[in-house]
Amino acid sequence: MIDINKIREQTKEVEKSLLKRMNDINLDKVIEWDKEKRKLGAEIDKYRFERKKISDTIPQLKKENKNTEDVILDMKKLGDKIDEMTIKYNELDKKINDYLIYLPNIPDDDIIAGGKENNQVIYTHLEKPKFNFELKPHYEILKELKMIDYTRGSKIAGEKNWIYTGIGAQLEWALINYFIDKHIKDGYQFMMLPYMLNYECGFGAGQFPKFTDEVYMIQNDENKKFLLPTAETALVNIHSNEILDIKELPKKYFSYTQCFRVEAGSSREEERGTIRGHQFNKVEMVQYVTEEKTEEAFFELLNKAKTLMNELGLHYQVSKLAAGDCAQGMCRTYDIEVWIPSMGIYKEVSSISNSRDYQARRNNTKYRDNNGNLHYVCTLNGSGLATSRLLPAIVEQYQNADGSITVPKVLRPYLNNIEIIKSEL
Repeated sequence: MIDINKIREQTKEVEKSLLKRMNDINLDKVIEWDKEKRKLGAEIDKYRFERKKISDTIPQLKKENKNTEDVILDMKKLGDKIDEMTIKYNELDKKINDYLIYLPNIPDDDIIAGGKENNQVIYTHLEKPKFNFELKPHYEILKELKMIDYTRGSKIAGEKNWIYTGIGAQLEWALINYFIDKHIKDGYQFMMLPYMLNYECGFGAGQFPKFTDEVYMIQNDENKKFLLPTAETALVNIHSNEILDIKELPKKYFSYTQCFRVEAGSSREEERGTIRGHQFNKVEMVQYVTEEKTEEAFFELLNKAKTLMNELGLHYQVSKLAAGDCAQGMCRTYDIEVWIPSMGIYKEVSSISNSRDYQARRNNTKYRDNNGNLHYVCTLNGSGLATSRLLPAIVEQYQNADGSITVPKVLRPYLNNIEIIKSEL
């Protein structure tokens, strides 16, 4: 959530920045509500002070055996006025809050305007792989090598679901174990998270109420819950309503989870196989830092994700997203996009994002500095990595003429040192 003080003090600058990602924005009404609310607040404080002054005279009047009925009546009138104004104050506070929770984060100054069409490729790793044989798409290879069962996955769970089988399951698990080992080695704390989260987590992460239709909601008589769409949603809420000590920062967490999304694309060629589904595996990194450390943390997360990709030996690119393509709560996002040869396109396998204090303001996560002052933390997240698109990329970029797959060297220790996956027939 954007700081109302920033909107009040830098209205035109905030409007200009938000127009990078919104078609239209006018903050005049929220500024007017804020002005009226602050005026009411000052008047309420004045009347409370007057009521206290009157109240303080009562003991002396009683001591002097004087009538206090008029004084008590004056107090009641002031109390009624305070109650009436407080109702208006709270109504204005709610209107302001309801408006702010729908505003996206302010893009950083160097983030250009527009949507996906304005994304910029800023880095490319390796050349596109070349093949001297007829290329096969990953979904055919995975089916022929009995690594994934699409038919039975759809049968038991519906379209856009699959079953990893045999060596396919082992290869998927090898990727996850490889990522886990790397993050632990780099000093990140491993967190095993619940998959059912409270509504407040979606709100605190900046995904609710606007994007509730993108998750699987679970409602009962007691409360609303939903299935975790990404570990970020839980990790950025672990310290909600807490005050951390600056000595605890930075906090570096990561988690392996299965992720659940209602939106599962279409039957288009570029979304076949495991490219997009309702359920997928992902390892996610999150950092809690001070404002001064956000840039350092951002590039640490980016370089960690790039290192994983480099060691897998895959051709990929890094794109700096335009403002309109960044998620609601993010002021900056770089996507790592892996090459899928059969489709001739790049697909995102990691998003590295900086939320600054946007999420912390929604879930009330603060820290106390060395002088005892309170500040909101800044949160950043990055996939490290999502596997449902990595597996197709590995299968296609490492495929051989005989239909076998060469296993990337870094994954072999997790697969009993298997170098080649080939048909048993």
